[in-house]
Amino acid sequence: MFKKRIAILAACVVVLATILAGCGGGTTADTAGKSTFKAGMVTDTGGVNDKSFNQSSWEGLQSFAKANRLKVGTDVKYLQSTQASDYSPNLNQLVHQSYNVVFGIGFLMQNDVQNVAEQNPNAKLGIIDAVAVGKDNKPLKNVASITFKEEQGSFLVGVVAGMMTKTNQVGFIGGVNSALIKKFENGFKAGVKAVNPKASIDVQYAGAFNAPDKGQAIASTMYTKGADIIYASAGDTGNGVFTEAKDRTKNGKKVWVIGVDKDQYAQGLPQNVTLTSMVKRVDKAIYDVATKAKAGKFPGGQVLMYGLKENGVGIAPTTKNMPQNVLDRVNAYKQKIIDGSIKVPTTDREYQTYLSNLK
Repeated sequence: MFKKRIAILAACVVVLATILAGCGGGTTADTAGKSTFKAGMVTDTGGVNDKSFNQSSWEGLQSFAKANRLKVGTDVKYLQSTQASDYSPNLNQLVHQSYNVVFGIGFLMQNDVQNVAEQNPNAKLGIIDAVAVGKDNKPLKNVASITFKEEQGSFLVGVVAGMMTKTNQVGFIGGVNSALIKKFENGFKAGVKAVNPKASIDVQYAGAFNAPDKGQAIASTMYTKGADIIYASAGDTGNGVFTEAKDRTKNGKKVWVIGVDKDQYAQGLPQNVTLTSMVKRVDKAIYDVATKAKAGKFPGGQVLMYGLKENGVGIAPTTKNMPQNVLDRVNAYKQKIIDGSIKVPTTDREYQTYLSNLK
């Protein structure tokens, strides 16, 4: 009888353990029995190795993993999108795998993030470069909207271009013509005109963030027409601009590229064609929001804004291709923007108003 009772008790323990194992919620149990926080991201079509926007985001998540001793590839991972139709399935996959926070990288994912968030109210998501709202047009409480003042950093690299152009012709190549990339464009143009009112600025859009061949073709046309500096805000498309600049420099025609999102100095080697870069600290923002989520302070429903004051945008730390007088001018304008003396335009209309005030 005693042995029979022991057997029944053991069976109950097994059943109870099985039930408890099925109640894991949104975390994964580690070998010590503690819950493991999981964070994931979904790239846009530019891919995680775009040397720009997506790569910076992934570097931010990897830094978060290292700081919290999480395993990259399991606890922290990314899913790559090759086309727009991949966005929702990728986001849903991470949500259904119980990732504690899931980031959609780029404004092109806005509708998908909104839909997934509404369908999964207990999930926590982040969207870069967009404000997630529900059907009532109010911010979604389970989405952190992460935005930047790209026009401010673009103004500073515009100052560099305006001061350093030898032909008085510079160019801007954008990826998708949108309100977001217009901030880069108009900030850049405003910076150029602030220091060089006579400079001409050629603006073209490639229509995609993953078309380096098209970026190279547009850059070839601009350089041929006389531009000696091009600012590329186009993700992987911008890598084509670097290819064209390196080819021309290799053949004895020195031209420059201004990179974007990351310090793209290395991208210009070995021909040394990167004049500077407009750094957009997506990595910092991803790290910050993931850290808050892990601490139980996820900023759902909030619109987070990173500008010069927050060290969210600026010129790259690699400055060896710029003389000191240019750097001094950049720093002077940086302070004016921070203290509000200069309001950098974000739209075409604001840019026209800005130009009229310069006269």
